[in-house]
Amino acid sequence: MSVHRRDTRVLRPGHGLPVKTIAREAAEAILAGELVAFPTETVYGLGANVFDRRAVNMLFRVKGRPTDNPLIVHIADVGGAELVAQRIPPYFETLAERFWPGPLTLVIPRNAMVDDAVTAGLPTVAVRVPAHELARAFLGAAGVPVAAPSANVAGGPSPTTAEHVLADLGGRIALVIDGGPCRIGIESTVLDLTRRTPTILRPGGVAAQDIEDTIGVHVAVASGAARRPASPGMKYRHYAPTTPVVLLVPRGSGADMMRRLQRLIRNGRTAGMRVGLLGAREFADLGADAFHPLGSGTPVEYAREMYNGLRALDTAGLDMIIVPGLPSVGLGAAVMNRLRKAAARIVR
Repeated sequence: MSVHRRDTRVLRPGHGLPVKTIAREAAEAILAGELVAFPTETVYGLGANVFDRRAVNMLFRVKGRPTDNPLIVHIADVGGAELVAQRIPPYFETLAERFWPGPLTLVIPRNAMVDDAVTAGLPTVAVRVPAHELARAFLGAAGVPVAAPSANVAGGPSPTTAEHVLADLGGRIALVIDGGPCRIGIESTVLDLTRRTPTILRPGGVAAQDIEDTIGVHVAVASGAARRPASPGMKYRHYAPTTPVVLLVPRGSGADMMRRLQRLIRNGRTAGMRVGLLGAREFADLGADAFHPLGSGTPVEYAREMYNGLRALDTAGLDMIIVPGLPSVGLGAAVMNRLRKAAARIVR
């Protein structure tokens, strides 16, 4: 699919360029029907005006995104939900007060103003308020809800820096707001409030236990792929670099993980393969051809650096990338969700 090549402007605060100016220029672009990439605390989003069908359709084309994969709508504050909601469901206000701005997306009934392309024809819409100064300034200046999936080519690792956005979409979009590296580095939790039991459709930056503690009721977790996804990340392969990823599911002790990693690396190299390793710094000397550290290997460090590491190793001329997994608890559950979807092979 061909997309018209163009110059992509990059707006970066500092050097005499104030946040208000960036927000105004980006708002003018979005209202003119252009696509604008902007930073959030999770990953960079690729934004289109929710009420501009041509811009939304262009977003799908530029990303190469399947049209049955719904988009998340970003708003400047909780009041913006009224522009897209048919009604406000139970728990919405409590959760918004506790977690917004922040990495929680809420699925609510949509109104007729929201185009079917945004919601993949579903009667619901996913909304959130991002916790990034530049994102909220831009959204506030635009005055319209902005539909925004991750600002990358569909299926690949999500972008956590402006450089990642330009590597994937430079020359295809009008504008990138450079807000530096994303603080969290992994997508938001998506919670469906239209079901009898609030249900997590995609784990992310807010843990299920924190949601339950806030609203005082049990939260379900959707399992398996969905034929008709109600949230991004439910159907298609995501987050995967070109180089095949091998995910090593944790079991037993750290020493056991070390032995299993050594064996995988040795077997790969014996077979004539160039092997990359993405993991905690303690694994740096296991003999991989290329290594990218994830700090001490905590879930927070995995989330913040994982996509950057996958992108870096994908350019190192490797035949496979091995990633040791984490226990699926709290933020670790979100990390493992992404790694399972990125993996070409899972070793249990």
